[in-house]
Amino acid sequence: MSMIPRSRPFSALALALVIVSRSWGAEPAPSTTTPAPPAPAAGPALSEKEDDAWKQVMESTNPPLPPGEWNQKKPTDEEYAAFRLQMGEAAAKSADLAKEFASRFPDSAHARDAKEIRVKMLRAAVGLGVESRTEELAGLGGGAPSREPRARAAEDPFEGKMRAAAEKAMALQSQGMEAVLAEFEKNVRILMKEYPDRTEVYGALMEVMNGTTPEHAAELAREIRDSKAPESLRKTAEELLKRFDRVGKPLELRFTAIDGREISLASLKGSVVLIDFWATWCGPCVGEIPNVRAAYEKLHPKGFEILGISFDQEKEMLETFVKKNRMPWPQYFDGEGWQNKFGQQFGINSIPAMWLVDQKGILRDLNAREGLAEKVEKLLAEK
Repeated sequence: MSMIPRSRPFSALALALVIVSRSWGAEPAPSTTTPAPPAPAAGPALSEKEDDAWKQVMESTNPPLPPGEWNQKKPTDEEYAAFRLQMGEAAAKSADLAKEFASRFPDSAHARDAKEIRVKMLRAAVGLGVESRTEELAGLGGGAPSREPRARAAEDPFEGKMRAAAEKAMALQSQGMEAVLAEFEKNVRILMKEYPDRTEVYGALMEVMNGTTPEHAAELAREIRDSKAPESLRKTAEELLKRFDRVGKPLELRFTAIDGREISLASLKGSVVLIDFWATWCGPCVGEIPNVRAAYEKLHPKGFEILGISFDQEKEMLETFVKKNRMPWPQYFDGEGWQNKFGQQFGINSIPAMWLVDQKGILRDLNAREGLAEKVEKLLAEK
C-alpha cells in the first residue's frame, strides 16, 4: 500500500500501539456515562485537486493528541474513555474523507489505498466505541473489531510482544516522556534482533523519533534511511534529515501577510518566534490553537511572536477562521495548498509542524508542539 511520507506513519502496527495514547486504539471502548468531548468541527470539503485531496485524506489518519497533562499524570478511566470516543469520531471522519476521495477520483493511483484506509479507519472507529458505524463496516467486509488486537496478537507473537513493549513504556508515564520513549526504544530494539525480517519495527522507531530530542531524532532518521524499512519510511527519514540539518542555523523568512503586514524574520531578532505550519481543514492543527493562543497571550509581552504559514486554498475562509478564533499573529497564504511556497522550501509534508527560532534568528526546535510554553520561556531566558 503506497502512501505519502508522514510524520506519524499509518500502519496496522500504529493502530495497536497505545504509547501515551498517541495511536489509534483498537479495543472496544470501556463503558462509561461520561460524555465524550466534542469532536473537532468538520473542515472544508475535499480539495478539487487530486494531490491535495489525497494529502488531506492522509493527514486525517493522524490520531488526535491527548491532553498534554497526561504526560505528567495518568488519566482517570472516565477521561481515557472519553478521549477514546473522541478518537473514534475522528477516525470515522477520516473514513468519510477516504470514501469521498475514492468516489471523486476513481481512476487515481490512490483510489485502492483510499478504500483500504476507509475500512481500517471504520474498524478503528467502531473499536473505539462509535457503534453507529458498525453496519457500514460490516457491509464493507470489515468484520467486527471487538477482539482485535488481542486475537491478532495470539496469532502473531510479534504483535503481542510489540504491544507489550508499548505497555511497559506506558508504565513509566509518571517519569515523563523521555523515560517512556527510552523504554519503548529499548524493547523495540530487542524485537529487532528477535525478528530481523519484520519491518514494522522501523515504524515504531519513527514514533520514538517524533518525540525525542533533535539530536537523537537525527540519529534515528539516519538509521531508518539506511535500513530495509519500507520505502515510504525511508523517504520520510530522508526528508526529516534535511530539516534536522537546518537546526542550529539562521532561518530566513519574508512574506506579506493576509492583512497586508510586511513580515521579515530578520526584523524579529530579539524575539522568540514560533513558525506554525497549519491549515483550517487540519483537525490536529485546529486542536492546537487553544494551546498556541494561551502561550501567545502569556508570553507575547515578554517577546514571543508567531508567524502562521497556512496551507489553505480559500483566503476568505482563512480570514474568517483567524478572526473567529482570535489569532492576531500574521498569516502567510498563497492558495497553493500542499504546494505552499514555504512548505515546499522547508520540506513540510505533514502538519501541524511547529518550529521555534531563538532571539538570534537561529532555528532551535522542529517539534515545538510538545511543551510549547515551557520551550518558549526557556529561549526567552537566554541571553
